[in-house]
Amino acid sequence: MRIALLSYRSKEHCGGQGVYVRQLSRGLAELGHQVEVFSGQPYPEDLDPRVRLTKVPSLDVFSRPDLKLPHFRELGDRYDRIEWLTTATGCFAEPLAFSLRAAHLLLGERAGEFDVVHDNQCLGYGLLRLHRHGVPLVATIHHPVSRDRRVELDAAVWHKKPWVARWYGFVRMQARVARRLPVLLGVSDAATADSVADFRIPPDRFRVVPLGVDTDLFRPAGQRVPGRIVAIASADKPLKGVAHLLDAVAKLRVDRDVELQLVSALEPGGPTERRIEELGLGDAVTVRSGLTEVALAGLLASAEVMCVPSLYEGFSLPTVEALACGTPVVASRAGALPEVVGEDGGCARLVEPGDAGALATTLGELLDSPAERARLGAAGRARALERFGWTSVARATVEAYQAAIETAAAATAKGR
Repeated sequence: MRIALLSYRSKEHCGGQGVYVRQLSRGLAELGHQVEVFSGQPYPEDLDPRVRLTKVPSLDVFSRPDLKLPHFRELGDRYDRIEWLTTATGCFAEPLAFSLRAAHLLLGERAGEFDVVHDNQCLGYGLLRLHRHGVPLVATIHHPVSRDRRVELDAAVWHKKPWVARWYGFVRMQARVARRLPVLLGVSDAATADSVADFRIPPDRFRVVPLGVDTDLFRPAGQRVPGRIVAIASADKPLKGVAHLLDAVAKLRVDRDVELQLVSALEPGGPTERRIEELGLGDAVTVRSGLTEVALAGLLASAEVMCVPSLYEGFSLPTVEALACGTPVVASRAGALPEVVGEDGGCARLVEPGDAGALATTLGELLDSPAERARLGAAGRARALERFGWTSVARATVEAYQAAIETAAAATAKGR
């Protein structure tokens, strides 16, 4: 099967979606399929040698100093102008602009080269162009971004709420596009139910295919650092609940030696940096960004506990990676997290989202109990081995591709 895998941004440290593109494309290639990744900036690194990469250039606003837009005279084609104008009005423009550029390629010079097109959470209007031309389409919705918008609007001061709402204006587009696509992939039951509710999508459009983990790379290794807690936040946003974890760490420091390794690309002078300074945690918190998978696996394996304080997660690949490392997990009872770690608490401890006191208490209990950490770690490793493998993810995804191809063929025949 010839597969075009679309991702509007793919570099791994942008979050789990970058890992998804790399690992899924490799799994598909291992099954004998021809895979080509079409990616916007930042581009993916270390794709499997069997996977071809086509770079889809953009204005790449987020790599520019002070996020300054180029001068209008510097713009190239109409897609640059669309991205420029959408960004200038305060809306996140990448999903729309990337989808239009990808559709231009796939209906132009690359027309007819692929059996199926798989969109990774872009859900831009360009997909509808492909759909109208009878291109078999599958889209993965990791979680509805309407959940992020809700949390950020609640956290914003009153005079910033209009700007937050404008930034998330692309969510309406994603909902409209998702409702038109016949085959969708969800990564968890919880995220799928939220997509159905928020985007008003018929449930029978979805197939649930959890994400996977490389259990050879993410595994127990070496000695763990006493008192080390690891947390991963793909974005410096209220949704990730980092502020609550920092409050918990401040409580723990009263009578324990603890350190927090926070993997995140923090906004300079942003809310997390300010909170670290306010709590006097500069000597207890180390912020890391841009880690390779090897470095991340080593860091997770070195921790006594991994904490996921998010107010919502559609899946949380880092949680599965921690389980595979045999690292005990303390997570919020939010979104898909109970589903990922198991509701019975056999390999993780769950606390109510946003409760810094409960986080501090639960983290403290685990840090004080080597036997409980060992029990949870062994159970987590077993769960990762049993449930989360990229080969099974690739096979289930191919079944969705076949359904999309059959649906497109039936629609074409009906239209004749």
